[in-house]
Amino acid sequence: MNLTATDAWYKANYQYLLTGVTSVYQALNRYIAYQQNQTSETVSEAPTDFVSGAADMNPPPALEQLCTTFNLSSFERNILLFGVGMAIHPNFPTLCADAQGNSEMCFPTFSLALQVFPEAHWSAFTPKAPLRCWQLLQISRGQVISLCPFQIDESILHYLLGEPYQDQQLLSLIQPLSIEVNSNFPLSPSHQQIAERITTLWKRNHVGQIQEHRDAERENLPPSSIPVIQLCGSQLEAKWEIAAMAGTILGRQVQVMSAHRLPTQAEDLDHFIQRWKRQVALTGHILLLDCDRINTTDPVFTSTIGQLIEKTHTPLIITTLERLSSFRRSLLSFDVPQLSHHEQLCLWQSHLGSMAAELNGQVESLVVQFNLSASAIQAACLSMATTELDDNSKPQSPTLTEKEVTPPKRGRKKKTDPSQTPIQPPQSQVPHQLWDICRTLARPRLDDLAQRIEPTATWDDLVLPDQQKNTLRELATQLRQRGKVYQEWGFAGKSGRGLGISALFAGASGTGKTMASEVLAQEFRLDLYRIDLSAVVSKYIGETEKNLRRIFDAAETGGAILLFDEADALFGKRTQVKDSHDRHANVEVSYLLQRMEAYQGLAILTTNLKESLDQAFLRRIRFILSFPFPDAQSRSEIWQRIFPKQTPTKKLDFRKLGKLNVAGGTIRNIAMNAAFLAADAGEPVMMKHILAATKSESLKLGRMLLNTEIQGWV
Repeated sequence: MNLTATDAWYKANYQYLLTGVTSVYQALNRYIAYQQNQTSETVSEAPTDFVSGAADMNPPPALEQLCTTFNLSSFERNILLFGVGMAIHPNFPTLCADAQGNSEMCFPTFSLALQVFPEAHWSAFTPKAPLRCWQLLQISRGQVISLCPFQIDESILHYLLGEPYQDQQLLSLIQPLSIEVNSNFPLSPSHQQIAERITTLWKRNHVGQIQEHRDAERENLPPSSIPVIQLCGSQLEAKWEIAAMAGTILGRQVQVMSAHRLPTQAEDLDHFIQRWKRQVALTGHILLLDCDRINTTDPVFTSTIGQLIEKTHTPLIITTLERLSSFRRSLLSFDVPQLSHHEQLCLWQSHLGSMAAELNGQVESLVVQFNLSASAIQAACLSMATTELDDNSKPQSPTLTEKEVTPPKRGRKKKTDPSQTPIQPPQSQVPHQLWDICRTLARPRLDDLAQRIEPTATWDDLVLPDQQKNTLRELATQLRQRGKVYQEWGFAGKSGRGLGISALFAGASGTGKTMASEVLAQEFRLDLYRIDLSAVVSKYIGETEKNLRRIFDAAETGGAILLFDEADALFGKRTQVKDSHDRHANVEVSYLLQRMEAYQGLAILTTNLKESLDQAFLRRIRFILSFPFPDAQSRSEIWQRIFPKQTPTKKLDFRKLGKLNVAGGTIRNIAMNAAFLAADAGEPVMMKHILAATKSESLKLGRMLLNTEIQGWV
């Protein structure tokens, strides 16, 4: 058990240990005197009794706890004290040399211990005896075992001196679980139930009473009676919270270790397992093995994990994305579900406290958008509370009006019917700070898998025919109202399938597919991530699905907008099934569509080749937008909006510029290059600069520039 020492106990423990060391010191002196014929005392006479003093201490001295835990005999206790004496008493090396009649042997040996201490027995030095089995002593090699120098293990020395036990060799491999939970404030019901089931299983198998002894038959229960727990699912934090709660209920600390850190060599692994079992025996710790980040198909890792499961008969929790199997020892698996809508809502209201009322019931918008774990929700609320305290200490700035919150329109104002007015995003109802805190908390896992795009485009930047714009607004409407329709109106309760909002943007390069995605991300203050499907698709069977699963699992937390570029790289594989590769290509497509239908955010596929896509797949996409190549009028509008307000321009003829038969993406490149030419010349952007930039861009693209396109520019 861990020693939480008070000052009084700490002093008493040290005094008790010092008394034990003194008894060994006396025994050595008597032995030396006997060797020199200075006394008639025999070696069998017992040294000064100190053990009886332990009865007055509560808890018992660390030495007695150690002896009880590992079932040490009085002889083995004296050998440990011999090692302590060598570490803390300056005269012990000289006594060892005198006792062995050799000035170079200023260290303890088993041979010397057999002669000095009463009740000596050779079995104390065997590999299976506690001193060596539990590595309480460190033995130098190179000689016969009886003459090998030994010293007490450093971690055991600190423990005997009253310090909380920590194995120095395990420090770089295992760390305390950083998540803290309170049994008085349980987790969400679904996760709390799993934690309680784990503790019930372990209590039923007397986990708290099992002690590792010298012989297996001395154990209270067979080692196999301790169930190994496997927590499966994509919610890593939720799994850690469950493990932490189980430890809290049992009164045990949870230590976490990545499966990547496990030794792969058999001898090193056995050494690690024994050190860990020793730590459990002294502290009661629970091991949480994080297998979420390993390739479970790698035979090296699976073999290593299997050996750990077989040999470590201590409380063990394994976290995985998918269930591990094929082990001789069975695992009790629990699928960890994501927090339900109601559970998240309750957590937000609980942690926000009185602040929730100030949000006018708009906490619902946070729950609809962000699928955060319990600890992330708590962190967001704490961060928000800290931000408010900081803001209160600063001079108050005027409250933003709705006009200031909504980006102003640019260009000529058009009359539109009410159904076409821009959607007011959720962030206009929920404080920006809390919304952005949630976005930040949801990012880390996805930032490693995809490219995040900072959205800057607005509806005014988007030049599209009315039909396409209306479809895009309809998509935005569903994004805004999904909370009401799915939760308040009960569609989510009818079925969990088909709740995802999926879209296909088809059109030539530069026609505005990415910009339209940016408009939606900007409108709803969401993160936008681009995923190149051509890089995700793998020729190895099963790898594509794994790559897609990692992306969607990571994105679920924040409901980000996922933009899958080059959709034809995957959807174009739809063929008649002639062999296993054709069959697997179709499986990949089906998996992507399945995840898109279940994804709580918006998933957008883009393609330049809509004709190559199978009609059966198109029917499963909720929105399909064709981005046409812009006509002359549209190109003129793009030219009018392409230059920022700060850019100085002079005598630009947008009607003439619209004759240049290029897409919006190319127009942007030309405008930027023209700006650089004008800046270098110290002039505002003029037609001559745009002409020079157009010629360079055409040369780069290998495109012939027609006279009718640039006629009258300069």
